[in-house]
Amino acid sequence: MALKDLAAKIGIKSNELIMKLMAKNIFATINQGLGEEIVNDLLKEYEIEFKAPPKIEAEIVKEHREMEERQDLKNLATRPPVVTFMGHVDHGKTSLLDFIRKTRVADKEKGGITQHIGAYEVKLPHGSVTFLDTPGHEAFTAMRARGASATDVVVLVVAADDGVMPQTKEAIDHARAASVPIVVALNKCDLPAANIDKVKGQLSQIGLSPEDWGGKTVTVPVSAKTGEGVDKLLELLLLEADLLELKANPILKARGVIIEGKLSSGQGPVATVLVKNGTLHLGDMVLSGSNYGRVKAMIDHKGERIKEAPPSKPVSILGLSGVPMAGEEFFVVKDEKKARTLSLLKQDEERSRRLRSSKRITLEDFYKKMKEGAVKELAILLKGDVQGSIEAIQKSLLDLNTKDVKILIVHADVGNINESDIMLAMVSNAVVMGFNVKVDEGAQELAAKEDIEIKIYGIIYEAIQDVIAAMEGLLEPYQKEIFVGRASVKQVFKVTKAGTIAGCQVMRGKITRHGVAKLVRDKEVVYVGRIGGLKRFKDDVKEVSEGVECGIALDRHDDIKEGDLIELYQIEKVARRLDSRKA
Repeated sequence: MALKDLAAKIGIKSNELIMKLMAKNIFATINQGLGEEIVNDLLKEYEIEFKAPPKIEAEIVKEHREMEERQDLKNLATRPPVVTFMGHVDHGKTSLLDFIRKTRVADKEKGGITQHIGAYEVKLPHGSVTFLDTPGHEAFTAMRARGASATDVVVLVVAADDGVMPQTKEAIDHARAASVPIVVALNKCDLPAANIDKVKGQLSQIGLSPEDWGGKTVTVPVSAKTGEGVDKLLELLLLEADLLELKANPILKARGVIIEGKLSSGQGPVATVLVKNGTLHLGDMVLSGSNYGRVKAMIDHKGERIKEAPPSKPVSILGLSGVPMAGEEFFVVKDEKKARTLSLLKQDEERSRRLRSSKRITLEDFYKKMKEGAVKELAILLKGDVQGSIEAIQKSLLDLNTKDVKILIVHADVGNINESDIMLAMVSNAVVMGFNVKVDEGAQELAAKEDIEIKIYGIIYEAIQDVIAAMEGLLEPYQKEIFVGRASVKQVFKVTKAGTIAGCQVMRGKITRHGVAKLVRDKEVVYVGRIGGLKRFKDDVKEVSEGVECGIALDRHDDIKEGDLIELYQIEKVARRLDSRKA
């Protein structure tokens, strides 16, 4: 509901509501849409009963599920399996998939890392398989998790010459969390350094004991270079699909999952979707989160326009009102009014959530932390070419948080960097980071004028490394004590005006007038301060060497006893690194 509409309904001026929201650290305009939670809070203050709008989203989900429960089982048909390739970044995951679908995409990606999740349908002699190619780099954990949730079988690619790596274990955890069966492809088996038995032993240690070792895990030696074992792998995938008895009803209205969303300059919002049940038709009304629209075009993985997409079919669709979130479900609905209403409600909720998070975290949490211990923040405004890349970078950045330095993502969105982004960076004192995007001409001029830093990257790893360097520059250096010398107190003298003088002998190193002095008694430090005076006989001296006797006065401290030790340290400031300061 817009702020002005709410004000009219309860009979007060819009400005009064705006002031109420400002008191809550929520800043809204007269035409601003307000989410359910904010409306509820405002109405409570005016003692007005709040009636929540009907849960249209739940109704739509329920409608699809009831439709599937009532379906005629005769209409169920076997659907192709959806297979996800996972594995370490250098183990040849994309090259293996590239060999299977007989196209060349692996060497087109920067840094050897597949930047976005791709979906491909491969026709085989005895059926077809849909492959999802999830990125294998550690920074893409969120993408990999979505891939596992949308798939039927995971192919875990492990290099036979390298073995199990951290990303390998990570992929296994995601597959297990999604209860998805795992087939292991031992890639690079053609290399001289390949040691298949060693890798099988490593797999057994993490709960993937191979079938030929008495376990239950299907393990296939393959080579993405020569093609060895690939046909056998495909046969085993179809066999695994038969065991899973994958069924769907192509007659029903379609539902599925968003694989990727991006904003195309020529086509507008584009969503790659995977149909999980039913058939998606050209002209269908689709709802996904806060986005909806009629399907104006469907394009398959070969770039061909098609009119319908049956179960397990991946397609890119045009016609949505905005860029949907990867991993969200989509539903075909017959009622455009319902779709539009829910879309507006979702937009209000997301807008109010962004307002709360951007204001409250900055004004409340930040100042609270500042009072507690001078916590510092590095503000970042993030723009990317697709939603999946943005989520991956966000997760990697937030993983860098320490108790000393916090990452604050002031804004993250799909699209080129524009003037609005620069203005937001100005008021939030943020660095602007872009991933595979361009900078509008107006934004470049404004950034140069206001001295706003813009960093553009093509590889996520480089972006993360730059942020690490920036955060380490923000960390206060820690103080390191460097031992200088130690003296033993042999006698204690009381001198008028001068106070207590300790007659000492330097046992180790040297004693100077500069540094931090510690008085140690019975192995406990009883004083930390400075040396107030240092004498050799009656002369003031700057330094006394090892083995030499001297007189030492401690600054503002007279409680010195025979047998005490006086130790001297120099304090050196050392730059702190993030890897040693994690919270």
